[in-house]
Amino acid sequence: MGKIAFVFPGQGAQAVGMGKDVYDALPHSRAVFEKGDEVLGFPLSRLVFEGPDSELKQTANTQPALVTTSVAYLEALREHGVKPDYVAGHSLGEYSALVAAGVLSYEDAVSLVRLRGRFMEEAVPGGQGAMAAVLGAEREALAGLCRSISDEGSPVELANVNCPGQIVVSGSLAGVNAVVERVKEIGGKRAIPLEVSGPFHSSLMKEAAEQLAVELEKVTFNAPAMPVVVNVTAAPVTDPEEIRELLVRQVFSPVLWQDSVEHLIAAGVDTFVEIGSGSVLAGLIRKIDKNVKVVNINSLESAQAGL
Repeated sequence: MGKIAFVFPGQGAQAVGMGKDVYDALPHSRAVFEKGDEVLGFPLSRLVFEGPDSELKQTANTQPALVTTSVAYLEALREHGVKPDYVAGHSLGEYSALVAAGVLSYEDAVSLVRLRGRFMEEAVPGGQGAMAAVLGAEREALAGLCRSISDEGSPVELANVNCPGQIVVSGSLAGVNAVVERVKEIGGKRAIPLEVSGPFHSSLMKEAAEQLAVELEKVTFNAPAMPVVVNVTAAPVTDPEEIRELLVRQVFSPVLWQDSVEHLIAAGVDTFVEIGSGSVLAGLIRKIDKNVKVVNINSLESAQAGL
């Protein structure tokens, strides 16, 4: 029998109306949204269900909205008694994974990501940072191009190593623009600028990480019920204090998603269950290994069907 990993999406997966079906149908899922409204002190659920999209896209709203939606679908799936052998999440999704593993309470997670979103938005003045998705480039070649552009005075770094041929870069606007212009020099196909409010997962986020570190110290971290494969190292972690420290580093470090999935497969995982809005991770996982089973729990119907 193969192993199961629960995986949770990050920013970019949000959509107005997400989670409304389980909110309407299942008391446990509804309770998650109600708790979120109460903890944050504003009607997050109304913003998630009704929009406007422009407001939902603001990082400080997107982050708690996605964690809440993932945990609501997790509650729906839990009614089947399915337990994962591992959990992981993409960037912000790591907080949903930590709730699934019992490391953080939902209340603490949703409060933390609200602040995390705010710190990330405020770390770099608007228009000074950027991100772009690079397609068809080799990781080492792209890292080398980023280093040479950074050495010329425009910092840019690898931010998300998503799957073979899809890597996101992040940094100064000039640095990211230079990658977009020069990507063909290293054999890449093209680079697409992303609509984001800052240069996430780059060293320009260190100030946000320092602010988040202060907040993380105020929260209880429990030992996980199963190993959490974390973004920063792409390795399983079970020590709560190490998880806390890695959440700080995660803000300015690359998300090693491809490495994390490869680690899970090597550890015997043959079923990945993506829990939350959209199906971004399912697409990435299939590009990493088309032989594994990928299940999306992103609707009432899929949650009730189980695995």
